[in-house]
Amino acid sequence: MTQLFEEAIARVQQLPAAEQDAIAQLIFDELADEQRWDQAFSSSQDALSRLAAKVRRDLQEGKTQPLGMDDL
Repeated sequence: MTQLFEEAIARVQQLPAAEQDAIAQLIFDELADEQRWDQAFSSSQDALSRLAAKVRRDLQEGKTQPLGMDDL
């Protein structure tokens, strides 16, 4: 455990039980949210890799055309 986290825990321990529980719930929510983001990005990374490979193939096969700002 890092020194900063130890200091934070020491300060939280001084709070009333209800506030400790509220802070603990915030930490659990943040960890769960981080896990959801990790899962979402791990699956989207495969999709992005496939799309990038398709774009490279399309470029090599001449299936693309350059667009300028006026073409958008």
